[in-house]
Amino acid sequence: MRKTLADGPNTAGGERVMILSAGVGSGHNSAAAAVEQACSARTDIDEVQVLDVLQVSSALYRDVLAKGYFALVEDLPWLIEWGYDASDPPFRRRGPIDPWTGINALPVIRAIKRFRPTAIVCTHFLPAQLLATLLLRGVIDAKTAIVTTDYDFQGLWLTSAFHQLFVAREEGRVELTALGLPTDRIKATGIPIAADPNPASARDGSGPPMLLISAGAKGGDYAEAVVRQTLHMRSAFTATIVCGHDDALRRRIEALVAPASNRYHVLGYTTQMGQLMRRADLFVGKPGGLTASECMAAGLPMVLVSPIPGQEIRNGDYLMEQGAAVRCNSAATIGWKIDEVLRDPVRLRSMQAAAQKTGRPDAAVDVLSALLDGPTRPLVVTRAAQKTILDASERRVVATDLTGPSSLVRLIEKTEGSTVALLRAEELVVLQKRYSTDNGDLILRREHSPMSLKWEERRLFRAMLRGEDELQVRIEGPSAPCGTLTE
Repeated sequence: MRKTLADGPNTAGGERVMILSAGVGSGHNSAAAAVEQACSARTDIDEVQVLDVLQVSSALYRDVLAKGYFALVEDLPWLIEWGYDASDPPFRRRGPIDPWTGINALPVIRAIKRFRPTAIVCTHFLPAQLLATLLLRGVIDAKTAIVTTDYDFQGLWLTSAFHQLFVAREEGRVELTALGLPTDRIKATGIPIAADPNPASARDGSGPPMLLISAGAKGGDYAEAVVRQTLHMRSAFTATIVCGHDDALRRRIEALVAPASNRYHVLGYTTQMGQLMRRADLFVGKPGGLTASECMAAGLPMVLVSPIPGQEIRNGDYLMEQGAAVRCNSAATIGWKIDEVLRDPVRLRSMQAAAQKTGRPDAAVDVLSALLDGPTRPLVVTRAAQKTILDASERRVVATDLTGPSSLVRLIEKTEGSTVALLRAEELVVLQKRYSTDNGDLILRREHSPMSLKWEERRLFRAMLRGEDELQVRIEGPSAPCGTLTE
């Protein structure tokens, strides 16, 4: 997916927004499309470009990441769960991007330089990691946003430099601020979903409940098991079955429901999922981040089947906690589970109300507003601060409770009042010796001889100063003990 659109009037100095995604599944690209759609409503945006970074990578790299992931989901789901847990600790990966990723990132870097964006939105962690490197090297000067696409935050998304990080729910924001990330850089907006240009009328409830059974965009054999089970249900219902791009699955299901075709409507891939969700009473399928977010926005409760270990199981846990979903762990009881909900109208209405309360239909608009109207300088998290956050997390200690040399301190820009750096208390020593003022603030100045700064200092100054000669900041956090900046 790669396109450029002119949105709104072409006024001088308007925003140029680049949206970077990665086509591992459909959710990341769907979130990117939702942000792109939200751009069209803003008159201060001149141009938008959406880029799936895998589409400009080598075929081998693309296949390993995209096809390899789904092969593991199908054959080795336990390995997916292990990989999710292994990559969950915050800042476990603190070095530069690996050489193979770096080589495949070159076309993306060239695209960024050609487009000259003023703002970049990432809906996948791969381009988010790349942008952090570019910010610290001074290659880009755009505002950058990281937009997560599942309800549970995964530490893999954290990077060493960004302007705003958007999470799906309030608990994720609380988690990150407890880790030490500044509150002004973390927002709980929900997961961006596209607005339906032709919203259907609200479900009227006069007929039998409608099930929406989804096999996902690529299709999934679990949908056939679901449909087979519904044939034995006692409740009155109708069902729309969406088979995605899997034509063989669609034909099998059509044959399966032929004796009861008055109850079932079988579709292939459709662009009308938003309208179907608004007409349906109960969704049956997998709890992918975007699917779940779309259901919640439509007030559509879910029966969860075949969740992918890791993110989808955690998505399901959250939805069940909110009272907006139930989960079925056995193919043999799917029909019974659905029947239990349909036979209790009070419970169904309660689940629909819970889904409506959980939904965040304006997430894409909120992401854009917070990014474009937010801080102009990035937040930089030094490697020493990253290590503190990781160590505290592994010891199950709240990083904001730490004291002493390894505690976290923040540098706050005096003009905007935004946090521009998160570092260890011991790292302040060199900065205070060189740049302290009489009132205890710092005036960070560009050095005439950059080599007089240590490597970590150079990265920090390059990102914070953004081409200016000096920046006045104040210090928040414990006072600095003896120490030096770490390499």
